[in-house]
Amino acid sequence: MKQRVISALVMAAIVAVCIPFLYSRVLLFGVIGVISAYELCINFDRQLNIKVAAWVLYVYLAVQVFLAITNCGIMAYFAWYAFAVCLALFSGILRKDIKGLGAVYTLAALSYPAFPAAMCIFISVSSRWIQTYALAFLAPVVCDTFALLGGMKFGKHKLAPEVSPSKTIEGSIIGGIMSILAGVVVWFVSRWFLPIPFIPCIVTAFVASTAGQIGDLAESLLKRYLGVKDTSHLIPGHGGMLDRVDSLLFAAPAAYFCLYAFGL
Repeated sequence: MKQRVISALVMAAIVAVCIPFLYSRVLLFGVIGVISAYELCINFDRQLNIKVAAWVLYVYLAVQVFLAITNCGIMAYFAWYAFAVCLALFSGILRKDIKGLGAVYTLAALSYPAFPAAMCIFISVSSRWIQTYALAFLAPVVCDTFALLGGMKFGKHKLAPEVSPSKTIEGSIIGGIMSILAGVVVWFVSRWFLPIPFIPCIVTAFVASTAGQIGDLAESLLKRYLGVKDTSHLIPGHGGMLDRVDSLLFAAPAAYFCLYAFGL
């Protein structure tokens, strides 16, 4: 437990230092994306004996960082993603050890976690990055905490027993409802900085927490498929990078598009 707490404090300090500044914020999510992609690719190789073109993911994320720093338009991001899809498929032609199956798994890793990480890079240079990350960080944490406590107290029905046996429907509902409190907190604090209307704020908090729960289950599904407890041992007491950002990779884009839908 002590090691877990120390690791959490170190991660929080790194985020606190990097998030306020544009370049460090963009680079932070670029590094998160590269490490997460590496963890998934190395597990494909070790657990399934399937070699993938990991270089495609690294190049894709590196270029996304460049596009963000140079303030390119949104079409450049999607154009580069389309080209990366072509690179992933072409990798099966270039290398005999990859072939069709490796190319398909490269495409899978490009879709997750590389693309959500690229979305976070894009969000980092957008005009609503503060609101998005305030809700995307806080709402899933509140949701997870109360989902755990609510599940322990009231949980009777398993949410996804074959994927995450400890999660319950009751806990998930309680966590989602309590995440609205995170929206209230963000709304209250934002009045002194970048005001967010009350309704959009609490709706976005709920959407972000729900997306975060889906992200958590999605990564658990992958780990079940791969037969591993953690994607790596990079972070003492927490597992791998992908184990820590699985909720964020879903919550941040969901929060961004929710705020966008409200015209914010």
